[in-house]
Amino acid sequence: MNKSIAIRRVRPEARRAIPTDTSKLGFGRIFSDHFFATEFDRQNGWHMTRIEPMRPLQIDAAAICLHYGQEVFEGLKAYRGKDDGIYLFRWQKNAERLRNSCRRLMMETVDEEFFGRAVKTLVLLEQEWIPKDPSCSLYIRPTLIATDPFLGVRPGDEYAFYIIVGPAGAYYPEGFNPVRIWVSSEDVRAVRGGLGEAKTAANYAHSLCAQHKAKSLGYTQVLWLDAIEHKWVEEVGTMNIFFVIDDEVITPPLTGTILPGVTRDSVLAICSRWGLKVTQRPISIDEVIDQASSGKLTEVFGTGTAAVISPVGVLSYKGKELVIGKNETGPLAKRLYHYLTRLQHGEEEDVFGWVERIDHLDIEQLAAWNG
Repeated sequence: MNKSIAIRRVRPEARRAIPTDTSKLGFGRIFSDHFFATEFDRQNGWHMTRIEPMRPLQIDAAAICLHYGQEVFEGLKAYRGKDDGIYLFRWQKNAERLRNSCRRLMMETVDEEFFGRAVKTLVLLEQEWIPKDPSCSLYIRPTLIATDPFLGVRPGDEYAFYIIVGPAGAYYPEGFNPVRIWVSSEDVRAVRGGLGEAKTAANYAHSLCAQHKAKSLGYTQVLWLDAIEHKWVEEVGTMNIFFVIDDEVITPPLTGTILPGVTRDSVLAICSRWGLKVTQRPISIDEVIDQASSGKLTEVFGTGTAAVISPVGVLSYKGKELVIGKNETGPLAKRLYHYLTRLQHGEEEDVFGWVERIDHLDIEQLAAWNG
């Protein structure tokens, strides 16, 4: 199968303006000049693989993804770092999670090599869009959808895989400052045996109602509890969650209802290497409240690609607010944030083998590969 990437560059006069004021970037609103795309059918496999000027997608109004939700996506970043290099962080984990999400939704998928080559080629083509501001990055959004024009409930036979990129600043308006979290005691995110562990649009659509409630009450995000007993902590709407109790770092286990975050996995490995006691176990909202009241709960923070580390200063549950660590960023959250961001920018020794510098790679050679 020929998987070479045809590159059609945007005309110079049609190029978009690259933002110069990184303080106004925000997140997810600005996109670069090109995108990667490829298509699949049962006869040809993945074909028509190309990078072309950014444009609206063209899919049939009857496409399965629009009616039955066969859609998965990923989120990762490219960084401008040490010696003006371009760095990717654990992209293989994103490729793995994309494949796992596709399996859960009975979708065709792409292999790790193909995923990585597509990401690297597009990032290198769009490297001028990577902000030099170390607090910013190039956000990368791979997406896979079923495109069959068929109004019937079955797995698709035709798919499109595409990648868009754009410069991004802080995910939350608070930046790296404590956020306010509202605990949902009614709405739930996922149930065991469902889609909770897949990165699919359905999970995020399902979260919007509770997210709206949280925003209307003055909170940044929602903390979900389990769907059966409404007592066991699961995850925040866009992050995994961690608690520091008596110097023990605790996070809920992956039981099928929680997204297996790449940053979550990284934090577990880093904390273990630092010699901290790390535990993946169920933790109830009642335990969180009791330990906070006793003073033993000293930090709460979220982890995710978009925010990296996001300290939590306030938890609200059933109308009562619980202030965590005097509503200040805790020492572990600070240490993790600075270590991870330095690692992602090539400024820390990579003892884990997680970081890949790619600016030495040749775009034409990447695109011409025919394995």
